[in-house]
Amino acid sequence: MAGGNHSKAGEERAASRGQSEANRRLKYISLAVLVVQNASLILSIRYVRTLPGDRFFTTSAVVMAEVLKVLTCLLIILLQRRFNVKETVYFLVDSIVFQYKDTLKLAVPSLIYTLQNNLQYVAISNLPAATFQVTYQLKILTTALFSVLMLRKSLSRVQWVSLLLLFAGVAIVQVQQEGNKEASVSGGSNQNYTVGLVAVVISCLSSGFAGVYFEKILKGSSASVWVRNVQLGIFGTALGMLGLWWNDGAAMAQRGFLFGYTDMVWCVIFNQAFGGLLVAVVVKYADNILKGFATSFSIVVSTAMSVYLFGFHVDPLFTAGAGLVIGAVYMYSLPKASGSPSSSSSASASSASPQADGGADMEAFLPKSVLVK
Repeated sequence: MAGGNHSKAGEERAASRGQSEANRRLKYISLAVLVVQNASLILSIRYVRTLPGDRFFTTSAVVMAEVLKVLTCLLIILLQRRFNVKETVYFLVDSIVFQYKDTLKLAVPSLIYTLQNNLQYVAISNLPAATFQVTYQLKILTTALFSVLMLRKSLSRVQWVSLLLLFAGVAIVQVQQEGNKEASVSGGSNQNYTVGLVAVVISCLSSGFAGVYFEKILKGSSASVWVRNVQLGIFGTALGMLGLWWNDGAAMAQRGFLFGYTDMVWCVIFNQAFGGLLVAVVVKYADNILKGFATSFSIVVSTAMSVYLFGFHVDPLFTAGAGLVIGAVYMYSLPKASGSPSSSSSASASSASPQADGGADMEAFLPKSVLVK
């Protein structure tokens, strides 16, 4: 009898070790995916926007990414329904059309996300990739502030300190770039640093507001994340088409929707459409510390690759500013003290709500394209 108990206990320990090893491997995979998606999207957009020759319409790229994302989510919903087309259609009609009030709630974040996607192209087209990556971390600050104002969330002292360091680090980088504007945009006479900076600041503000608003309207909602993506994608496609007509309508009518598309441009669009969905799934296996570390590491990767690909110059001032931002991102991702009431309530809310991964905390660490929107 005792031998049987020992054998059972040994099997349980072995199973526990195996599960622990699998979780550890999954975390490393999550880290790699997060870093690659964070860095590759920014670098690839910068690359295709600085190549000589015909420029594709960024507004059409935003629309195409939305269409691909919606089609992917529809396929996933169909797969969940065991490829029962009739049942899937009824389900979608009920979720999107009959519950139109719930669908209309997503018009606001969808408008903001569409604007943000377009601004991202503007910013990266006019800023060095490393500078954009560092400055874009201001979305953590805006998300935190909107969370405090709109959701009455509380931040720990460490988080407040990290936000101050984040702001200081971005300010130092901007001071450094102000003194090196010519070097920053060398080789691109049509690049405007001020336009890029304004675009990234507005993008950070919209990112913070949209993420918190999205979290707020999701509270108490039973809709799946894939249905939410379809609802957002429908609005995003319509609004993107409106922006395309407004900004590039005449030129597109003359040259075509896919004008300037190359294999690399398609890679960028697929990265935006599928990379975001992939990372959103992966993020379920990554804790906040891992997400913060991935964001910090992606800044290092972006900077190193910018030096190699674009001849970006890294000086001590940029290194100091970027270092502060990296440290701040990691500090902000640290868990609150276990005795903190806000920490325990936050943990219970996260475990109770399947939409927690799509809320403001995820939005703080992931670029717009990564958020399951």
